[in-house]
Amino acid sequence: MDPTQVIIRPVLSEKTFALAEAGKYTFRVHDKAHKTQIRQAIEALFEVNVLKVRTAHVRSKPKRRGQTAGRTRQWKKAIVQVREGQTIPIFGGLEAGE
Repeated sequence: MDPTQVIIRPVLSEKTFALAEAGKYTFRVHDKAHKTQIRQAIEALFEVNVLKVRTAHVRSKPKRRGQTAGRTRQWKKAIVQVREGQTIPIFGGLEAGE
């Protein structure tokens, strides 16, 4: 699988900004991607050294719009820890206070 297919997009939230200060970055990844593929994709795309990859499945939630009931999509996220002193530029230009 191509690195651009493995990493879909970064997850931007208050919790991920707090993790980014500690060198941990959160990404939405392909459902079938495993930790080794995620590690290789991050290292190829951002030229950093990955120390640890943690993955989690975000389960779907029930949603309603009037009488119509449905569910959101299930997706997979990865929290990637990089070597101390290295950063990923997507998160570097964003400040939590802005």
